[in-house]
Amino acid sequence: MTDLLRAAGAVVWRGEETSPEVAVIHRPNYDDWTFPKGKLKSGEHVIAAALREVHEETGLTVVLGRALPPIHYISAGRLKRVDYWTGRVHSGDGFTPNEEVDELRWLPVEEARRLLSYEWDVGLLRALGAAPLVTVPLVLVRHASAGSRSEWPGEDAARPLDTDGCSQAAALATALPAYRPEVLLSSPGARCVQTLEPYGGEIRIEPLLSEEGQDPRKTPALVRDVTVPAAVCSHRKVLPGLIRTLSGKDVHLRKGAFALLHRTGEQVVSVERYLA
Repeated sequence: MTDLLRAAGAVVWRGEETSPEVAVIHRPNYDDWTFPKGKLKSGEHVIAAALREVHEETGLTVVLGRALPPIHYISAGRLKRVDYWTGRVHSGDGFTPNEEVDELRWLPVEEARRLLSYEWDVGLLRALGAAPLVTVPLVLVRHASAGSRSEWPGEDAARPLDTDGCSQAAALATALPAYRPEVLLSSPGARCVQTLEPYGGEIRIEPLLSEEGQDPRKTPALVRDVTVPAAVCSHRKVLPGLIRTLSGKDVHLRKGAFALLHRTGEQVVSVERYLA
């Protein structure tokens, strides 16, 4: 639907996973209590929008966890979709009241439930407790667009990103801060390395992630053994089998897209898919 309005936000929490406090904001223009959210800017990745809106409305920088069910409603005669995630506090500059948000309250879940103005926000609280809050993200990226293999005159491993691919890699770099990957792994292919480069940081080259070097046993073991937040970039012929082995799910990715696996130990509790 081309007329769809898009927005993004998070249910921000702090404290113990078993008894979290959540951040509820008051908007004076609407006189309501809700969760931080806002409209996407033109060309903005939905995950980047969630990070930005949370920071603008609360002063907090968060690490996103599981996706929560999106909310749909009619706004000014148009269908609006708001995507939400759990968001654990990472740091913050301190809340400053402004014209859009004049108060922020940290509340236990039950108190927040009573204060919230909208039933759909109450539903987000139910979803908040439906699965673990503390998870380790694994971002599995299919390399961005790199033109046609048949038209590239050199070695395929050296084939670089094209103009669209560079844009996709830049968009990925705005989404990855939501998960703060500590380890970056890439196939040796130039197009895979270049997909991760805009994010910054040291990229570890792993031949087991290449099309020629993949191994149905060793490649999943390589990725499974990474127990900290990580981003992995590989190929169309590698990723579906890797994702299936790790999660039991069939996920196919377009160029530049990524699958997000949230793990607790070796258990995958959530699988999400995003475009670049």
